[in-house]
Amino acid sequence: MLTGLLIVIPLIAALLTFFIKGKAARVAALGFSILEFAVSVFAWYQYKTEPLSKQLYLNCTWIESIGANFSVGLDGMSLLMVLLTTFLVPLIILSSFKNEYDKPNSFYGLILLMQMALIGVFTTNDGFLFYIFWELALIPIYFICLVWGGENRARITFKFFIYTLFGSLFMLVALVFLYQHTGMYTGIKSWAINDLYQAGRSLNASQQGYVFWAVFLAFAIKMPIFPFHTWQPDTYVNAPTQGTMLLSGIMLKMGTFGMIKWLLPVVPLGVANWGSWAMLLSVIGIIYASCIAIVQTDFKRLIAYSSIAHVGLIAAGILAWNQQGIQGALIQMVSHGINVVGLFLVADILFRHTGTREISKLGGIRNVNPWFAVLFLIILLGSVALPLTNGFVGEFLLITGVYGYGAWTAAFAGLTVILGAVYMLRSYQGIMLGESNSVTAGFGTLAPSDKAVLIIVCAAIIAFGVYPQPLTDLAEPAVKNILSSTK
Repeated sequence: MLTGLLIVIPLIAALLTFFIKGKAARVAALGFSILEFAVSVFAWYQYKTEPLSKQLYLNCTWIESIGANFSVGLDGMSLLMVLLTTFLVPLIILSSFKNEYDKPNSFYGLILLMQMALIGVFTTNDGFLFYIFWELALIPIYFICLVWGGENRARITFKFFIYTLFGSLFMLVALVFLYQHTGMYTGIKSWAINDLYQAGRSLNASQQGYVFWAVFLAFAIKMPIFPFHTWQPDTYVNAPTQGTMLLSGIMLKMGTFGMIKWLLPVVPLGVANWGSWAMLLSVIGIIYASCIAIVQTDFKRLIAYSSIAHVGLIAAGILAWNQQGIQGALIQMVSHGINVVGLFLVADILFRHTGTREISKLGGIRNVNPWFAVLFLIILLGSVALPLTNGFVGEFLLITGVYGYGAWTAAFAGLTVILGAVYMLRSYQGIMLGESNSVTAGFGTLAPSDKAVLIIVCAAIIAFGVYPQPLTDLAEPAVKNILSSTK
């Protein structure tokens, strides 16, 4: 029941927000998103108290003729992603309070509508419903980028839409193929996730290979990883800041989460035969994106490429398919979401106060706003995985997991730590240190909404870095369960 409520609240909130005019829309959206976060925290408490509570699951007949049910539920993996989503959406909305958007009711309504679809993706246990939510999540962000984006937004958003839709069609074909192989013993076809697992494992190695690549393509584009990443940098840069936060902080986690729940357990022989190639693409993406990030002059574009590198490491940890790798991936998905939202807000603040994101034109901001420099530094250190920050826990487990797969693979994947420190620290030096110039001398004080979001993000970075046990405890049982189901 709680899971159904988590889906219904943002849907109703979005519909109500569409009818609220002016600035009241953003206040209402913030209130609705905080309510959603409170319900997710209660769901977490319920899970800790009684993991198999009926309140955490909802299963009712939906389209009986094809065996599709409205089946949603919360385990440790799903709950981590739901908590991340409901934690970040209020921050994303609050971060927009200094931005004046036309038709704010539509803008915030679309954010809440996207939140509904994201929660659906992370909680569904039915393949048909999963695909519906997967596609629904694309529609709001498409309009957010198209209507409120920057220059060339029509061309760039169209490319993003076509890329993701292309991958989704391959996934649909694979899901239908699996569906046709369900019901071998009962004679009744079903979209239930356990039935799809059984159907996938009943296929021969060649068939599993086709399913693996069809579904992996959809997830690889959504994350994205090399060479399916070409839509990402332009989309991130041209999208409004809150759209970029949704894409990078939450939406790309659909791909990594999908790999864990909807791909690798379905086709173990396909993974055994082709997983090494997917691992190779992930590691190439780490090095490629990190090297490209080093030479970027626009800070927002630099963050976009750094996100590709981080996601490449997450994908490598998942493909290692051991406890450390998957648990590290889940924790890093949470950490990356928090950190990247903070970084994109920093880029937005820089642009609003100085009119530029070009690193070479900035400098000396520490001299005029030292508190901003401190908050930025904390977020940056979390991004480069300094010990006692949230980024360290996930990256340590990821590299350990990849090492269990192969020492040389781990050596190359671990370059993300060194290269990440290079481009992030160099950007901080160029933006914050040195002497102020005519562009940065009048930087000014931060808006209360900006300061609140940065402080909350920094608090989360330090809290989960110093005490990561709540995250590891939540992820561990679900990871062990999904690994044991493939043996």
